[in-house]
Amino acid sequence: MDWKKIWLKEEQQPFEGWDFEYLNGRWESEPLPWDYRKIVKDHLKPTDFLLDMGTGGGEMLLSFQHPYQQTSATEGYLPNYQLCLKTLSELGINVKFVAEDDQLDFPDQSFDLVMNRHESFDAAEVWRVLKPNGIFITQQVGGSNNRDLARKLIGDENLDFKHDLQENIALLKKESFHILQRQEAYPILKFYDVGALVYFAKIIQWEFPNFSVEDNFAQLLACQQEVDQNGFVSSTEHRFIIVAKKGGMKDE
Repeated sequence: MDWKKIWLKEEQQPFEGWDFEYLNGRWESEPLPWDYRKIVKDHLKPTDFLLDMGTGGGEMLLSFQHPYQQTSATEGYLPNYQLCLKTLSELGINVKFVAEDDQLDFPDQSFDLVMNRHESFDAAEVWRVLKPNGIFITQQVGGSNNRDLARKLIGDENLDFKHDLQENIALLKKESFHILQRQEAYPILKFYDVGALVYFAKIIQWEFPNFSVEDNFAQLLACQQEVDQNGFVSSTEHRFIIVAKKGGMKDE
């Protein structure tokens, strides 16, 4: 079988929004011990003004069916932002292009709830745009996410990245947030064919820097041997979630 030809085709597959439907049936991740969507729904009231930071293609945001005129979103990846102008703005959702997480283009105390799924954030800026007693809910991809798989594919190239629950709790507490919920998990991710892994690694370039089928073909063949023997190639993910509340006054 011409693996290189097959994998090069996977490497060139288009990707839009933040939709991995193309990999359905080809990968599987252990469920997290929390449900991000349910946590947001439990805190979100119909009268709330809502901000979704790093909305991607807007898929998660739209699933809440929150009143559009009370909903805003940011996106810093230009292709996704352009997509959101079509899918979200036309509904009446306020979409802003935000390249720097410490410069949210909204007035002070604009939102009752800020949701953030896998997007960087500046705690002081989140505090600024939240109303008193507002809620910040963030699920983050931790710094050790897919570290074992990245080492397998590309070696130890620039993989040190400190980003975990404890560090982010400290950042939020420094801005006088009250922590309501916190949890961290390391679920196992399985790829059932190497082509799915190629597609994934090419998209998540920050975790697999300089990855390509041509340059990493030998490592991909080793992964294919794993699939032949075990039925999958595995990786360890890293996730954490924080629910924080803004008090009325910031501690000096």
